[in-house]
Amino acid sequence: MRKRVLYILFLLLITGAVFSGDNATFRNLGFSPDSRYFMFAQYGINENSSSPYAETYIVDVPSNRFVPGGTRKLSSNKAVGPGNDGLGALFNLLEETIPVKRKYGIDHISTGRLLYILLDGEQPRERLEFRDFEMSRKYRTTLVQSSAGTGKNIKSCFHILLTVERKSGQVDNYTVGLPNYWRKGVKRYRIKQIMLAPDERSLIIVIEKEQEDSSGSDIRFMVETVKLHR
Repeated sequence: MRKRVLYILFLLLITGAVFSGDNATFRNLGFSPDSRYFMFAQYGINENSSSPYAETYIVDVPSNRFVPGGTRKLSSNKAVGPGNDGLGALFNLLEETIPVKRKYGIDHISTGRLLYILLDGEQPRERLEFRDFEMSRKYRTTLVQSSAGTGKNIKSCFHILLTVERKSGQVDNYTVGLPNYWRKGVKRYRIKQIMLAPDERSLIIVIEKEQEDSSGSDIRFMVETVKLHR
């Protein structure tokens, strides 16, 4: 058990590593006590202006939608020097989110359980298969994505085919995301993390988006949530 905890801490440290350029860092900010609401953030340094930015989001997990007033953004006018990863912008933004965090009962300690992570430098795969030994479940995901156009006119869409096989042998199938929703400026998607909510009834899938702008490519994040059958 101790080795497992140390391993998870190691993975979390990797996900918090400093990225160069305009590549955002993802942060799990926790769930509400009933696991209905999930909060996350992304932050980084704008490559063109060298100024830090941060964004926070609160998601209604069963509906897979942002809650009213649950999206906040901050972009500093002050450029920072080398070695700064933009975390300070997130700290400042979190002060502004205190009322909405309290409204939805977000607990930064309650972060769920990590089931899968794409390590830095690892080749992303369209199909994943992994086990949750504590729940005796097997998960399979297939990332289905399409793109059209080039350069600043590029757009893409995706959805995820999810299969959950229980210990009893029962198999549940889900389609996660919006198959026909095209996002402008996005080149491709990757599954970065998958976590189980604290009540063990929902999955949070962290998606890495590679976006195209006038200065090149950058990395941003989004999440898809799915309520599992009982």
